Amino acid sequence: MTQRYRPKREHNDTWTVIDAQTERAAEMGSRTIVGMNQQDANELAELLNKLEAQKQRTESEVGR
Repeated sequence: MTQRYRPKREHNDTWTVIDAQTERAAEMGSRTIVGMNQQDANELAELLNKLEAQKQRTESEVGR
């Protein structure tokens, strides 16, 4: 399965979580996910990908 979210290193040595569907910084609520350290960006991208996979499974089960 393709991962929707991925960390990206920025020019100023901070990290952003990118949403592959939009190719822009991911958002949580009204906040964009930018200016993070590498570990936090990796962990958040992993969490968002798990949540997205869970959402996709739930939607496919409802559609049955």
